Amino acid sequence: MPSSSTLIFVVIFFLETLAAMLQNGFMVAVLGREWMRCCTLPAGDMIVACLAASRFCLHGMALLNNLLDSFNFRSIVSYFNIPWNFINTLTYWLTAWLAVFYCVKISSFSHPIFCWLKWRISRSVPRLLLGSLIISGVTVIPAVTRDIILIQMIASQSSHGNCTLADRTQTFHRYFLMPIIVLVLSIPFLLFLVSTLLLMFSLHRHLRQMRAHRSSPRDPSTQAHTMALKSLTFFLVFYTSHFLSLIIAFMKITTLKDQWHWAWEVVTYAGICLHSSILVLSSPKLRKALKMRLWKALDKRQFILSYHYQ
Repeated sequence: MPSSSTLIFVVIFFLETLAAMLQNGFMVAVLGREWMRCCTLPAGDMIVACLAASRFCLHGMALLNNLLDSFNFRSIVSYFNIPWNFINTLTYWLTAWLAVFYCVKISSFSHPIFCWLKWRISRSVPRLLLGSLIISGVTVIPAVTRDIILIQMIASQSSHGNCTLADRTQTFHRYFLMPIIVLVLSIPFLLFLVSTLLLMFSLHRHLRQMRAHRSSPRDPSTQAHTMALKSLTFFLVFYTSHFLSLIIAFMKITTLKDQWHWAWEVVTYAGICLHSSILVLSSPKLRKALKMRLWKALDKRQFILSYHYQ
């Protein structure tokens, strides 16, 4: 019988996953419909749509893996780890490209490299998305190899009690696979980190210039830059914690993961869920669509209530 604290974290994880899947599903529905209707999307919305689709799948796979693991279907979980590794790597790359896109488009740096990137980045987005798919597919091969060996190891141990294969798998994981996994996740994370810090620096400098010209704190431009800085700082902290928690989980540094598994899952996916909320609230297009859906739902509810009272 699980403890009360475990049950609380299980409920939080399920609610967090449901909220994230609803948010990302909403973004995919709104942007995907516009993409199909107009046969094109702005470059930033294109990245957001692909990122929302990958996060929807990532949260779904995380929910499925945890349910199977809870019911001791670990041999089946090994098979589902393969698409999870692919989607997780793809999500990291798409998040990095979104940060790079915003940094290039919004920052006010006058360096020639930034000017060249401003001119080229919008046209390069489709190739970046395709490149992310290819890179994620290639880099997931070592993880697939690990999972296949793990499945064979489980079958071998259950039938023969073979420990040699287990030792070889641990050695392969520690000295070959782990450096590759850390490198694969570190490259897009560093891209995201550098882009976000540059954008924060640019926004902070612009905000300081506006205050030097005695711009009012209630000025819409000042408020927009202040909110952008707060949201970027907020997401930077949570996304960094998500990256570190994944690295710790992969390297098996801590033994608390088994004891506090559900708490670990809540912390790991909190940053992604909150960033999806920020994306919905910061996009005028998504915010308008959300308001329209809410108004329609409220009007429908009022109509049903009035019909019952009659």
